[in-house]
Amino acid sequence: MDLGIKGRKALVNGGSAGLGKGSAKALAVEGVELYISARGEDRLQATAEEIRRDTGATVIPIVADHSSEEGREHILTVCPDPDILVGTCSPAPFTPDFREVSVEQGQDNLSVGLISPVEFIRATIDGMCERRFGRIVNISTAASKFPAELRTLSGPPRAALSNYTVGVAKAVAKYNVTINNLLPGMHHTATAHERFTAMAQERGTSYDKVVRDWIDEWRIPADKFGDIDEFGSICALFCSAQASYIVGQSLVVDGGVTNSTF
Repeated sequence: MDLGIKGRKALVNGGSAGLGKGSAKALAVEGVELYISARGEDRLQATAEEIRRDTGATVIPIVADHSSEEGREHILTVCPDPDILVGTCSPAPFTPDFREVSVEQGQDNLSVGLISPVEFIRATIDGMCERRFGRIVNISTAASKFPAELRTLSGPPRAALSNYTVGVAKAVAKYNVTINNLLPGMHHTATAHERFTAMAQERGTSYDKVVRDWIDEWRIPADKFGDIDEFGSICALFCSAQASYIVGQSLVVDGGVTNSTF
């Protein structure tokens, strides 16, 4: 299926690994001019080269911290007028005890999870409206819709982001500009591999065993963690020309752990 976005300019913040990388690659397959930002230069350059090699797309890496004002300014200098904006970030640390969350941690995750995507939307949306095409997808967390103490740092900022984006989405939909959120559960990302490998070392077991235990504990109906390339395909669909009637939605992608009738 041709998603109708070949030649469009796409910016993926946090696109060097995990769900951002999966999304960036899926967009590249569709023939976009791809810009990806991340803080770590080595991994970013490696990802950009991998996507170029696998898809033949034009890929421009931007080394910057999109949670900072300086970083956002640099990214928007390189790519000031994207037609497609996808934003994500490294997941916040798990919080087994909400009492141990510091003010500084809260502020840092507010900058990453709420302020950064809001500022990128504010900076790019008028141009999208003028061109009569825009697709914005925030890669959020299922914890924004289904709160859990373990995700105290990531859920609340992203819940606020969903509230903000739904309001803005209604104001710009008539210009063929859409804003939606994807709310992932557990996927085989670089961060997950790092965290679960560390847990495995502490327990004297393997990454696969820790993942298996997590699946059983959280009763994931799909009986597995998600795949970043599959997730990327969902993101690309939300960025497609055919997605003009999907407005202000938050889709949970978590293998069925959390669900409601609507």
